[in-house]
Amino acid sequence: MSIEFLSDEQREIGELARRFADEQVAPQAARWDRDHEFPRETVAALGELGLMGVCVPPELGGSGADFVSYTLVLEQISRADAGLGTALAVHTGAGTMPIVVHGSEEQRQRLVPPLAQGHEIASFALTEAGSGSDAGAMLSRVEEQGDELLLSGTKQWVSNGSQAHNFTVFALDPAAAMKPSAFIARRGASGMTLLGEAEKLGQHSSSTADIGFEATPVERLGEPGSGMAIALSTLDGGRIGIAAQATGIAQAALDLAVGYAKERVAFGRPIGGFGAIQQKLAEMQTEIEAARALTLRAARLKDAGLPHTIEGAQAKLFASRVARHWTGEAIQVLGGYGYTKDFPAERYFRDAKITEIYEGTSEIQRLVIARGLLGEIARED
Repeated sequence: MSIEFLSDEQREIGELARRFADEQVAPQAARWDRDHEFPRETVAALGELGLMGVCVPPELGGSGADFVSYTLVLEQISRADAGLGTALAVHTGAGTMPIVVHGSEEQRQRLVPPLAQGHEIASFALTEAGSGSDAGAMLSRVEEQGDELLLSGTKQWVSNGSQAHNFTVFALDPAAAMKPSAFIARRGASGMTLLGEAEKLGQHSSSTADIGFEATPVERLGEPGSGMAIALSTLDGGRIGIAAQATGIAQAALDLAVGYAKERVAFGRPIGGFGAIQQKLAEMQTEIEAARALTLRAARLKDAGLPHTIEGAQAKLFASRVARHWTGEAIQVLGGYGYTKDFPAERYFRDAKITEIYEGTSEIQRLVIARGLLGEIARED
């Protein structure tokens, strides 16, 4: 790692993730993409290394590292395969950590260790067909039947959906005057149905599924009516993770473009000798370093227990734009080869776009930042 202010532990974790990405992920990424294959064995190997629970406390089976270390891991894994990066980000940041932070001690002890060790996979189910950015418009609801809580509704675009054992789900709660609460659903519960996998532009190695619930038994996570607070705080951290993922994708594109510019000869010399290519690569590296710095700043604030909503939004907004733009320019550097599947540039380009959409669109990030600047006058009636 080239960031001088990282601690020795952070460097070691980042280096471990880098080696794993280079040796175990990158050689298989093209096949996973082509075959739309979820890399179950590689996920299990991540668990054996402690990377599925990087920031989970040791007493719950995790590695006990900080959030900065987690973002370093996400960047390195996403550099090799963004789909696996999404699986890891959703599993840890969105699926496992809400239980760590908001679960009862019994829930923490029962549910978290198998997730942190990679024996099980976690997911996060918030979006519905009519409630994406407007999460408050959800229709899923829970009914009380004796001592049971029964969930009915449909969740859309659930990352890890077809692979998950544990689902953090949000639904309207009669115990909170039909305000949203958070619940936990377990794989195989009655009434839970996999409705189908989304056909996506990129990130083919990740699962994105629609899940139906019909009187499915669930357990409450946190206090009744705290669903939106749990969701929003989870997304605050999740956006930092997506910024790290976007930075990793962009770094992979830069590495590819630099290597190609050194080897590809045109008009008697490597194309890296031409000013147009040099200017492009220089700007690319500078913006990637800026994205990395914004991401680490937000992660350090989170580790310090300080507000990080705006900083996380800034990191995601900028890093996702960097990834989407510069993966396209990497294709340009490679020319015709960049447009083919002989090189991974086109995969990076396809994988990058979603970072501007999930965990809050770029438009939502701008809204969050603007409200931080302008206060109430930025809120629409």
